[in-house]
Amino acid sequence: MTLLTRRRFLRAALGLGAGGLVLGGAGVAQAYRFGVTRETRALPGLRAPLTVAFLTDLHYGPFIGAGSVRAWVQAANAARPDLILLGGDFMDYFDDGPPTALLDELAALSAPLGVYGVWGNHDYASFGQYATSHGPARANWRARREEMRAAFAQAGVTVLRDENRAVRDDLHLIGTDDHWRGEPNLDAAMRGTGDRVTLLLTHNPDFLDTIRRPVGLGLCGHTHGGQVRLPLIGALTVPANRKFTMGWVQSLNGTPGYVSRGLGVTGLPARNLCDPELLLLTLTP
Repeated sequence: MTLLTRRRFLRAALGLGAGGLVLGGAGVAQAYRFGVTRETRALPGLRAPLTVAFLTDLHYGPFIGAGSVRAWVQAANAARPDLILLGGDFMDYFDDGPPTALLDELAALSAPLGVYGVWGNHDYASFGQYATSHGPARANWRARREEMRAAFAQAGVTVLRDENRAVRDDLHLIGTDDHWRGEPNLDAAMRGTGDRVTLLLTHNPDFLDTIRRPVGLGLCGHTHGGQVRLPLIGALTVPANRKFTMGWVQSLNGTPGYVSRGLGVTGLPARNLCDPELLLLTLTP
């Protein structure tokens, strides 16, 4: 057995053991035990500090209900941030019409500079762009995407698709479409930002390595930190470059970013050594 084969065998065996662990109850408990991660980072060019609450990968659907979303919203509001950002994968939702229960909870989010989000790949599945085990592809998925965007706006969440907003005189927020399923265009997203400080909101951290323009800081989700991690091994699988698994990262061109472990779950209603997190980020001049 070659070294590579042994490693694959070990990873598979550990994966089976981890599956037994998480399904045995401990992992289920961890999946619904979120915490607030507090970080501080300098963003040169800011004129005054700014606090951002970052929630991502809610995955409202089979494993995540309105009660979980309500707790996250309450925690975000309790921190009294200046700005609230939502990093995509809002839902695994395949019914007709908008996800009313989710939107009712998100409508309670409140921040002086607004509430903004971007789409993730699971949102595109929910639109019906492609078939999944939960729902068929839809010929009208683009119309459904716009219907969802309007419903989110009605709930107070502005979803950015390759757009930007001047959230403060000294800061432009940039939001891009999903790296896997959307049509992200950073040039379009940054149009009109000039030399202002920029904060990039994008779902998939792999997008950071495609950046060819100066960006102050990126906020991403998508990976769930691996969702199931093992001692000495780390994440069994990561749906991105492993350097982007979680926490502070840096892209090929030097753009710094933070990859959140997210709040929800997919695949299994379980986590291991990878608790859900709500990021409270203080940006300083």
